[in-house]
Amino acid sequence: MQPEKLSEVRSWLKKAAGDLRGADIDLAASPPFIEDMLFHCQQAAEKSMKGFLTAHDRVFRKTHDLDELASACEAVDPTLKEFLNPARDLTVFAWEFRYPGEAETPSMEEARQFRGVAGEVYQAILTRLPQEAHP
Repeated sequence: MQPEKLSEVRSWLKKAAGDLRGADIDLAASPPFIEDMLFHCQQAAEKSMKGFLTAHDRVFRKTHDLDELASACEAVDPTLKEFLNPARDLTVFAWEFRYPGEAETPSMEEARQFRGVAGEVYQAILTRLPQEAHP
């Protein structure tokens, strides 16, 4: 991988790792900040997928749509489907709690499950990229 592309892939993955860390901090807060944690989970999955697509020279548009990004990733590596399919449900958290509204906050159990999904996406992407691309 060319140094410039390698740097860009690492940057995406470093940002994804930071979002996972933010999700963990929000979950550990007293009381937990579930809405913000879910935003970080969505962002971690999104940035992981964008890092993967960048590594494979796949152009993507500016989007928070994890279904669109997952489909593009699966076109490169169909084995990602089992990890990316559950992540599609995270898309709504890019905006759901960012603005005033009547959205119901998921339970702590559901929040932990979503955190698990985001972490699995990140790990699945890492295992499919060369070590040199890891942050």
